[in-house]
Amino acid sequence: MLNDWPAWVPEDARRYIAHTEGGQGIRDLARECGCHASTISRQVRRIEARRDDPLIDAALSRLGAEARARREAGGGAGLGDVHGRQAAFEAEAIRILRRLCETGAVLAVADGVEKAVVARDSGAGTITRTAVVEMEMAQALALNEWISCANPGRVSRYRVTAAGRAALGRMLARAENRASSAAEPGFAEAQAAIPGQPGAATAQGGRTRRSRYGLGENPLVLLARRRDRDGKPFLSEELVAAGERLREDFELAQMGARVTQDWDRFLTAGVQGGLRAGQGGGRGAEAARERVARALTELGPGLSDVALRCCCYLEGLEEAERRMGWSARSAKIVLRIALQRLKRHYDGESDTDRMIG
Repeated sequence: MLNDWPAWVPEDARRYIAHTEGGQGIRDLARECGCHASTISRQVRRIEARRDDPLIDAALSRLGAEARARREAGGGAGLGDVHGRQAAFEAEAIRILRRLCETGAVLAVADGVEKAVVARDSGAGTITRTAVVEMEMAQALALNEWISCANPGRVSRYRVTAAGRAALGRMLARAENRASSAAEPGFAEAQAAIPGQPGAATAQGGRTRRSRYGLGENPLVLLARRRDRDGKPFLSEELVAAGERLREDFELAQMGARVTQDWDRFLTAGVQGGLRAGQGGGRGAEAARERVARALTELGPGLSDVALRCCCYLEGLEEAERRMGWSARSAKIVLRIALQRLKRHYDGESDTDRMIG
């Protein structure tokens, strides 16, 4: 029973459910796991104490019900497809944890609501919703202790933990390795530090370089925290919202039948307007692709480069400057110009084209 769970379910939670729902004794579990009975007992008590958290209680209740259903069915199909393949689960976890790593971001969970939302306090009295999260995914994050809530209530607010940031780094590393393996089969690269974390070492031109910012940080949020010469934020809330709108459409466009989109054709090599007919799946994803294509075409070469790299790929400013051969400290100025034109483009669109969030 312990091995019939999705990979994201922690071992102590598996043992807790096997004991409380499966009826396995503490000593039986200890023999099966190769540890002392007191270890299992401590884990069971610890999980039971965590059930005061509404997300953890809901996760354990759901997993326990699935365990009972499987046992009553005679041990049929395993539960490994609760969240689909592990890679798909990690991709969604990366999306959410990245948002939660932004300054002032919380995951809000309300009683009786089917989905949770990630919201960010801009510090100027405005709240921006940056992501919508399925409740099962929110439960998984809490069960793994990647998020925590100090005071659960009618509306519980969860923040990313140190364990969540570390998990984000590991998942980013695995995702990067999978991408490298797909591009160059059999290729493996030793890494001096976890990619995506501040201070991670990367090789560039035979030299080792350390990044100042982590991949989990949004370049727009970083710039919005900076001040211009007159003391105002370098990026206003309206400009950040325009970039967030482009990114939301970009992420939505990846959800169609054709998951891998050829956005690189919008880079400086040549901006082309429109997408080929019949490219992609459902109407929602197809419409999002059309909106992204219109926005990037409106920006034109150069501006579409920096918008695509920084807003959609979440590429850091230093990396964008290096890839495009720009001088140091120039990307932030070009990005602000791109966001200003992007805002003007969105202001001219109809209300039916506005972002879903």
